[in-house]
Amino acid sequence: MIRLGLCCIFREEPIKFRRTTAKYLLSLSDGARADHLAAICMENADALYRSLEFCADKGIGAFRINSQILPVKTHPAAGYDLEDLPDGERIIRRFKQCGTFSRKNHIRTSFHPDQFLVLSSPNAGVVQRSVADLEYHAQVARWVAADVITIHGGGAYGDKPAALARLASVIDRLSREVKTRLALENDDRVYTPTDLLPVCAKTGIPLVYDLHHHRCLPDGKGVDEMTRAAMATWNREPLFHLSSPLNGWGNGPSRPHHDFIEPGDFPDGWRNLDLTVDVEAKAKELAVLRLKAELATTGS
Repeated sequence: MIRLGLCCIFREEPIKFRRTTAKYLLSLSDGARADHLAAICMENADALYRSLEFCADKGIGAFRINSQILPVKTHPAAGYDLEDLPDGERIIRRFKQCGTFSRKNHIRTSFHPDQFLVLSSPNAGVVQRSVADLEYHAQVARWVAADVITIHGGGAYGDKPAALARLASVIDRLSREVKTRLALENDDRVYTPTDLLPVCAKTGIPLVYDLHHHRCLPDGKGVDEMTRAAMATWNREPLFHLSSPLNGWGNGPSRPHHDFIEPGDFPDGWRNLDLTVDVEAKAKELAVLRLKAELATTGS
């Protein structure tokens, strides 16, 4: 069974997640800052619940949660713990209600932190901040029952084997809460699936196979072969990513994402797998629902 995933936000559905900046927060008094953060966090918890309700109603099987659902959470000056905010315990209970709803309705949730989270960096400060950010994600993941936190390998820093060795070493030292949810994703500029699979084997971390990235940065391996290899790294339902290029293949840069998924970009070999496929398309829920209908029409 294919479970299609909606990524973070909506194109037309009136569900919004709020953000803020460290600069603005630091311009407020301590009390006003705490009140402002508490209001945003509660609104985001409510928005997440409505997002999950939408997915349940539309038959969408997975939802990727925006990493800024608790904005500026780990900032060195403006960061905070929810327990210390006004109504912090109530906000946490609301997130836990999201987890209860997702489990009851069989909606898989995950996170995909941005590119600034880098475990392979030679800079110890960057790694330390990245680990702190992963701990934040794992904390919220526990509340909302998310089972995957996907990251990229990072840069090569002029020595890819050394960078991959650092990546594996840092992963080995992560807390259990992070490590049991962590997954590595091949990217479109530095690390192919073939680069990352040895790290996955060494650390026990699964591979999120991004087919679009693999097509942009090939490694000589076919889609079916890499699908089997990636699936073998998972001890639970595998999670893959899919997108289509904005201008099609061979018509200019292929990295930018299309609003929708071209049906021919969905591999036939995936159709009968037990698999979550996050749909990385700019039309968001519209793209997921269109692909869902197309797969049903063609017999998936």
